[in-house]
Amino acid sequence: MKRKSFREAECPVARTLDAIGDWWSLLIVRDAFDGIRRFGAFQQNLGIAKGMLSTRLRDLVEAGVLDLAPASDGSAYQEYVLTEKGRGLFLVIVSLRQWGEDNLYRDGEKRSVLVDEATRLPVSRLTLHAFDGRRLEWADTRLI
Repeated sequence: MKRKSFREAECPVARTLDAIGDWWSLLIVRDAFDGIRRFGAFQQNLGIAKGMLSTRLRDLVEAGVLDLAPASDGSAYQEYVLTEKGRGLFLVIVSLRQWGEDNLYRDGEKRSVLVDEATRLPVSRLTLHAFDGRRLEWADTRLI
């Protein structure tokens, strides 16, 4: 079955999923936020087939989420670095993480914790706010 493209869809969610919507791509972006930059490190950390990884990395570069840069150690290798567009996915990754923590772990089950680098305290929960600062829930919004 051929994958349908949502590149020109009216919906921004559909366009986003067209660019980064499969789990491998989001896991690659997650790993890039965790400091992974080299093909071999992505492959080892994710356990993904080399061909699949190559395709996903190429697609993320084409989408402007990652860029290829000379290796930071001066070797002949290239590294994948998050672009500004890619760094803009940080809240998406944190939101997915928090949803997973809330819904996919048993009480007391061990997991990693995202902390503030300066204080070493856990980051606060993401919330949506109106222009006037009120906290918004799903029922408080509407698409126009």
